[in-house]
Amino acid sequence: MSAPLDGLKVVDFSQFLAGPYATLRLADLGADVIKIEKSGKGDLSRYLYVSDVLIDGESTIFHAINRGKRSIAVDLKLESDREKVWKLIDDADVVVQNFRPGVIERLGFGADAVRRRNPWIVYGSVSGYGGDNDWAALPGQDLLAQARSGIMWLSGAEQHGPVAIGLPVADVLAGAALTQGILALLVRRGITGEGGVVETSLIEAITDLQFELLSTFLNDGRQTPRRPRNNPAHSYLSAPYGVYATADGHIAVAMNDLQDLFACLGINQSLEGLDTFLDRDHIARLLNDHLKTQPTNIWIEKMVEADLWAAPVMDWHDLINSGILQKLGMIGDVQRGEQSFHSLLSPLRVDGKRQATTGAAPYLTTDAVDWFDTKR
Repeated sequence: MSAPLDGLKVVDFSQFLAGPYATLRLADLGADVIKIEKSGKGDLSRYLYVSDVLIDGESTIFHAINRGKRSIAVDLKLESDREKVWKLIDDADVVVQNFRPGVIERLGFGADAVRRRNPWIVYGSVSGYGGDNDWAALPGQDLLAQARSGIMWLSGAEQHGPVAIGLPVADVLAGAALTQGILALLVRRGITGEGGVVETSLIEAITDLQFELLSTFLNDGRQTPRRPRNNPAHSYLSAPYGVYATADGHIAVAMNDLQDLFACLGINQSLEGLDTFLDRDHIARLLNDHLKTQPTNIWIEKMVEADLWAAPVMDWHDLINSGILQKLGMIGDVQRGEQSFHSLLSPLRVDGKRQATTGAAPYLTTDAVDWFDTKR
């Protein structure tokens, strides 16, 4: 059975993370993705290291985000190279870019120019903050978008300063949103024959992540949420919601009836007169003092048996050793050159099979070939 997007052709001007995440998801579903990279240097993420781990001489970031794609290096100031790109676009279904507003237009490959040449095309753009506003020219980088979005005041405890999320969450969410938009326009094109343009930005994606809490804020007199002082996990939710130390680790406790929870854990403390919102720090201290007396596995066994909501706080060693990702088939082996390495695959399963390209990230090449006429 063919992959859902077999035959779909994608020209990808984007680099680093948000746009390439969108095209990775399309590639995992079977699309043929051709990266347009800068001659000589290529995608910034080839050389942006999060550690000293290299795969075939390049950054793990590049390999993670560009698995299964192909690439051509061009100098868009040269007419001959521009014609190579136009030849690809003429035969493409989708174009993706994530430059700052105005840059792709100056290069001659903006949405209007591309769709004049190929009205069938679906054109996807990611920026930092959208266009035509006071923030449009600001650098669209994940940490900076987090800082401007208000989200840093939702994690951590009341006495802490702002706490950044330790993942490029704005980039990944913007890429996921762009993928949804591209797929929606492809469905419309299949029905009406009409292409289209879809746009999103880091600030829109990371704001959307906060839709539940921002909706509360907007309809609650715009009262700033107060983070818990003890065992923080959520600015709005009442006790016992939080993360607690045990004798040998940590345990996460979600929404539970306090009477049932205290009875299960053997906490002999009256709850009369306590408000789970107003007194959540006091309740958290009671739980914290008690949970420190036994190891994590003892508490988890008790709570699972009582059908209460709790989980051990695991690290990556624990996650991998649990075997769950292997059982789900989410870890694959990829070969590039002489080096074999492990890679996380797509989170999607279609018709019972994981949808993920197992090809490696592309080398940087200037070879001019009929990419879309060549099978991978």
